Amino acid sequence: MANLQGWHLLILLAVILLLFGAAKLPALAKSVGQSARVFKGEMKAMKDENGTVDTPADGTATSTPADQTASASTPKSPADTPDSKS
Repeated sequence: MANLQGWHLLILLAVILLLFGAAKLPALAKSVGQSARVFKGEMKAMKDENGTVDTPADGTATSTPADQTASASTPKSPADTPDSKS
C-alpha cells in the first residue's frame, strides 16, 4: 500500500464511479458516515460500560467509580443469583 501513487488513486476512483454510478455515490458516502458514527458511539458506550482506568502523570492507576459499582453488583457464580434454582 505504500507504493500507491496519485494515478493509482485516480484509477481506483474511476472504477468505484463505474461500479456504483454517480447518482449512488452520495448515498453510499452518507451510509458509510452513519455506520462510522454508530460504531464510534457503540465503542464509547462499551468503554463507559466497562469503566476506564485513569492513569495520572505519576503512573499510579486508580479505578473509577464505575469499576467499583460493577464489581460489587456482579454475582460471583450462577449459584449466587437469587433466582437460581438448585
